[in-house]
Amino acid sequence: QYKFRDLTIEELKNVNKTYPNFVFSMNTYTFKDGSQKDLLNFSGTVPVKYGNSYNIPIHLWILDSHPFAPPICFLKPTVNMGISVGKHVDAHGRIYLPYLQNWSHPKSTVVGLIKEMIAKFEEELPLYSLSSSDAARQSELLSYIAKITEGETDMKSKGKIGGGKNEGCSNKITVVGAGDLGIACVLAVAAKGAADKVVLLDLSEGAAKGGTMDLEIFALPNVEISKDFSASADSKVVILTVNSLGNAQTYLDVIQSNVDLFRGIIPAISHYSQNTVLLVASHPVEVMTYVSWKLSAFPKSRVIGIGANLDTERFQYILTNLLKAQVPAKDAWIIGEQGEDKVPSWTSCNLLANKKEVMASRNSREKVANRAMEVLKGKGQRSWSVGLSVADLTDSILKDKRKVHSVSTLAKGCCNINSEVFLSLPCILGTNGVVEVVKLEEDPLVQEKLQSSAGSIHDLQQQLKL
Repeated sequence: QYKFRDLTIEELKNVNKTYPNFVFSMNTYTFKDGSQKDLLNFSGTVPVKYGNSYNIPIHLWILDSHPFAPPICFLKPTVNMGISVGKHVDAHGRIYLPYLQNWSHPKSTVVGLIKEMIAKFEEELPLYSLSSSDAARQSELLSYIAKITEGETDMKSKGKIGGGKNEGCSNKITVVGAGDLGIACVLAVAAKGAADKVVLLDLSEGAAKGGTMDLEIFALPNVEISKDFSASADSKVVILTVNSLGNAQTYLDVIQSNVDLFRGIIPAISHYSQNTVLLVASHPVEVMTYVSWKLSAFPKSRVIGIGANLDTERFQYILTNLLKAQVPAKDAWIIGEQGEDKVPSWTSCNLLANKKEVMASRNSREKVANRAMEVLKGKGQRSWSVGLSVADLTDSILKDKRKVHSVSTLAKGCCNINSEVFLSLPCILGTNGVVEVVKLEEDPLVQEKLQSSAGSIHDLQQQLKL
């Protein structure tokens, strides 16, 4: 079956010579599309020094077009090992390396691949030890992950793992990512008092550091720090704050690095909390909300980006308190893309008697909106301010407030947008996420800007590998 049998055999001889502990066999591999092939594979351990010396178990599948195609690589953790999701490993144990991405025969070899794997694992250890109680849950999760990698899993399965762990927490939320933004979200949500329990899922390697360590030292009521995805079970809201810190060279590479990171997070999160609302704060928020929607297979109403909520709240405050504008600030919104391409808009129904009054009103609003936008430009989005905005959104969802927020939602069908893109629009939020998208006043210029944003975002998404 192997097209280049002699080349493959010669290379595997070199692997056996360098790493004699590897075991070779032929087994059936099931791809994500359900197709199957009998492939040569080998498994064994690679030596990694990370303070101490570790033997990291791996499993490599050799495609039938080898050596012109790279192997498919997985970690094979035992039941007492947990997977540390990072820039090179996802929650399924799938291994992603620059060496694989840049594979080119004859320069690229399996021995060279394993050497890079060892080097990367020495920078960021991909496994950690589980306690005995965690090991039982990990055994169940590994079984589930095995099904994902073999293309057998129904993401809408009703089964739960560790479901009894959080009984009694009616309003539990999880924050994924223990960077500055993640910790800011934890503190803001805890201060808001809407959640019974807040879990901070720390996916970084090594012992608790920086702010995470401080959270452990000054233990806050109802706040738990964990590295185990099962700690997120039965969350009402899961807030995603992680961003890849890889050495990407282009903007597209940066986003693809984030996509690769999310590939290892979203399936596990959506398995443990199958009815949760995903609230995305990672960058770029429009694209990563789309990625979360696709990877989770959740309905569009339960996948939301933080979008322009913070900008809108500031915009309304500036209109009312700084400019003392004679316009209804509660009807003023920032919509579209987060960043330079955001657009001011209005939702108030125009009840004025004639066209002259309508034009005068619009001119007045446009002038004051331009002034407010100039003030808004000087306001940065620091972690603590975004955290406060996230806490406000979380509060509206948990308490079913039916409050209107400008958040990233699927914009297809709005303003003649025909592509699957997420843009900020005024949305009523409740327990199940977006209840309704509030209709905006018709404004050709606003529609043109939204369509332009949708086009550029869609073009970017088309270049990503999901």
